[in-house]
Amino acid sequence: MAYDLEEQEQLESLKAFWRKYGNALMTGLTVILLAFAGWRGWGWYQQQQAAEASLAYDNLRKAVAAKDVAKVRESAGAIFERYGSTAYGQMAALMAARAYADAGDLKAARVPLQWAIDKAKDEEFRHVARVRLAGLMIDEKSFDQAQTLLAVKAPDKYQPLYDDRRGDLLVAQEKLSEARTAYKQALDRMGPSSPLRGLVQLKLDALGPAEG
Repeated sequence: MAYDLEEQEQLESLKAFWRKYGNALMTGLTVILLAFAGWRGWGWYQQQQAAEASLAYDNLRKAVAAKDVAKVRESAGAIFERYGSTAYGQMAALMAARAYADAGDLKAARVPLQWAIDKAKDEEFRHVARVRLAGLMIDEKSFDQAQTLLAVKAPDKYQPLYDDRRGDLLVAQEKLSEARTAYKQALDRMGPSSPLRGLVQLKLDALGPAEG
C-alpha cells in the first residue's frame, strides 16, 4: 500500500512539474527540432547548389572549347547570377574572360575579370584576375589604368605575377631598362619549378643585353 502511495505521490509531482514547465519544454524541443531540420535542409540545399553549379560550369567549359561566344556569355551569366557565391563563380570568371579575349572582344573580357576582382572568394583568383585585367589594359594602351591595377601591395607569393606584368607594361611603354629590372625581379622571386619561369626568361632574353 505504501508503495502505491509513493508511486501516486511521484505521479502527482510529475504532473505538477509538467503543468509548470511543460510548455517551455515543448517549445525548446520544437526549436531544437526545427534547428536540426533547418541544418539538414541547408546541407541538402548546398549539395544541390553545388551539383547544379558543376553542371553549369561544365556547360561553360564546353562552350569555350567550341568557341561559341554566345553560349559562353549565356552560361557564364547563369553562373554569376545563380552560383556566384560558389567556387564555380570565380573559375567561370577567368574562363569566360579568356574566351572573350581569344575572340578579340577585350571589352567583354573586362567584365568577368572585374567581377572576380570584386567578388572572388579566394585571393588567388582575385590577384590572377587583376593581373590579367592589367594585361588587357596594356593591349588597349590604357597604360595608366594598367599601372593602377598593378600598384597594389600583394602577398609575396603573388609578387612575381605583378613583376612580370609590370615588365610587360614597361616594354609597351618602351622603357626597356626598367622592364629588364622588372623581369629579373620576377625571376628572383620565383621558385625554380615555377611554370611561369620559362616565359619570363624568354621575355628577358628577347630584350637583349643591357646597354652600356
